[in-house]
Amino acid sequence: MAEPLLDIRDLRVSFRTRRGVITAVDGLSFSVDAGQVLGIVGESGSGKSVSMLSLLKLIRDPNAQVSGTATFAGQDLLAMSDKQLRAIRGRDIAMIFQDPMTALTPVYTIGWHIAEQIRTHEAVSRNEARERAVRLLEEVGIANAARRVDDYPHQFSGGMRQRAVIALALACNPRLLIADEPTTALDVTTQAQILNLMRRLRETHGSAIVVITHDMGVVSEMSDRVLVMYGGRAVEHGTTTEVLRRPRHPYTWGLLGSVPRVTGPKARRLAAIPGASISPFDVHTGCAFAPRCAFRLPDCDEPPRLTGAGGHLDACWLPAGDRDQLRRASREPR
Repeated sequence: MAEPLLDIRDLRVSFRTRRGVITAVDGLSFSVDAGQVLGIVGESGSGKSVSMLSLLKLIRDPNAQVSGTATFAGQDLLAMSDKQLRAIRGRDIAMIFQDPMTALTPVYTIGWHIAEQIRTHEAVSRNEARERAVRLLEEVGIANAARRVDDYPHQFSGGMRQRAVIALALACNPRLLIADEPTTALDVTTQAQILNLMRRLRETHGSAIVVITHDMGVVSEMSDRVLVMYGGRAVEHGTTTEVLRRPRHPYTWGLLGSVPRVTGPKARRLAAIPGASISPFDVHTGCAFAPRCAFRLPDCDEPPRLTGAGGHLDACWLPAGDRDQLRRASREPR
């Protein structure tokens, strides 16, 4: 079997604070094959973005500590120097950042950002880089791209800045695209255009894509596999079909239960996961989801391992034979 393009093993990210050390990512392991799309879902604060930023050493906080391995095309990203990573970032691995305003330098034009990245990694002239920047802006739905290419970030609306950041990420046809909430602040028509662009990158160049999102519709439409995170840990991992149709972890049940139904009995109100999102200062020593779980067991005081058969893994102590019945009970109309 071919080696995965990206292979992450026991990734841990922690921060020293005045209240002590907090762990944002706790022992995360997964892999992504060339041409594969992985969707990472979970509530805010579950460690999705931090885990991806740490791979590219984009967490500059001096109090951050990152350990584990992250092998990309046979090279450990975490062991590379900044100079070695600069040759990879933007060319082989690109990232669509969640906040487009902070991802763009306000004193440079949109076109400069895109052309500068192209010329950093490819031997092309200024004019050719500019022409490619215009084409990329047209592809992401920017009207009058030939004129708007010379605008500054503050002259773009929030949605237009998001499209510009996406154009920047696609500029060098990366082997791995990390998309952190790529459709935030976009209308449904533009969202469809962006997803089509990402599909084209995959089909034309064989690129792998990691999509971080809260939108289960994007996950079902784009992803081959799904990784569910909670409290900095992976709680379920499997093919999109298996995870969405036969979820095994109570947290995944809650995420899917909060999506409005289009068939079946109509609920009087949308289901909600009880309690509040976990604080990094209060992560449970056992199962992180245990304080909010309606099916908590005494075993949940011990951390569960991510195990399973047929590539569908979960980290839960509930007996496998009882889960279908418990899930039905959790989603009865109210």
